[in-house]
Amino acid sequence: MILITAPVHEIMIETFNKNGLDFEYIPTADYQLLFDKIEFATGIVVATQINIDKKMLERAIQLKWIARLGSGMEHIETTYAESKNIRCISSPEGNSNAVAEHALGLLLNLVRNINKSAAEIKEMKWLRNENRGTEINGKVAGIIGYGNTGAQFAKILSALGMKILAYDKYKTGFETEFIKEASIEDIVNNADVVSFHLPHNTETNHFGNKPFFSSLKKQPIIINTSRGKIVHTESLIDALHQKQIRGAALDVLENEKLKELSPSQQEQLVWLNAQDNVLLTPHIAGYTFEAAYKMSKILLEKLEIY
Repeated sequence: MILITAPVHEIMIETFNKNGLDFEYIPTADYQLLFDKIEFATGIVVATQINIDKKMLERAIQLKWIARLGSGMEHIETTYAESKNIRCISSPEGNSNAVAEHALGLLLNLVRNINKSAAEIKEMKWLRNENRGTEINGKVAGIIGYGNTGAQFAKILSALGMKILAYDKYKTGFETEFIKEASIEDIVNNADVVSFHLPHNTETNHFGNKPFFSSLKKQPIIINTSRGKIVHTESLIDALHQKQIRGAALDVLENEKLKELSPSQQEQLVWLNAQDNVLLTPHIAGYTFEAAYKMSKILLEKLEIY
């Protein structure tokens, strides 16, 4: 029995049916539902809404594989799973372009005052000089995390004439004519735009913190389309107050459950929403129709089912 615990493209359903595989499609499953069913599962398809922890895996006596839609395995105890000979795969290639395009949209929106000026016209204000923009051609982008998404964003920005400095603690040898391997020091000293493309773990938690923002030399725009806890929200707000950064575009938040925000988190969100140089979107960067298809297809190929 295969358990599909997240919305998937119909290609996955069709392929499982075509191959005569026994599966149950429960896209709104929560932890308890999966826990109740997992002892009978040979494979599970998951997104981010359920933590596959040690307790869950101890119950998974027949499980052979875990297929993660998208990128980031931080909600899966992969080491313990692999110790039980459970194969763990993901499909970061599937939504990397979607995330990169969204990050570009956020960047262009901020530097050209698109949301701000559009809102002003709705108020019958025609303000040209006040909304004079900045071109990204010739500017420097610092990419922190050079995996699938970071590399795709670098590719798009370099095609638009930006100079790319890319840092990845665990990857080297990727420098090209258009992409320069860089240190964090290179990025904080030279970047006009800093974009985070990191998994969330103990190393990367609050990577964007007060010391980081204080070290920035060129008042860059900050973009985060990776995980909310990569950026410490209080430090980001302080950096905006201190004009250490020019603006911020966030597709992710430290707490994305808006009905469960603490009083301080509510206050932070209200303040961020009130700023003309801040743009927030609801974790939709990788959420396209094309990405849904590609992520499902890539998982099927890695499972050698497609």
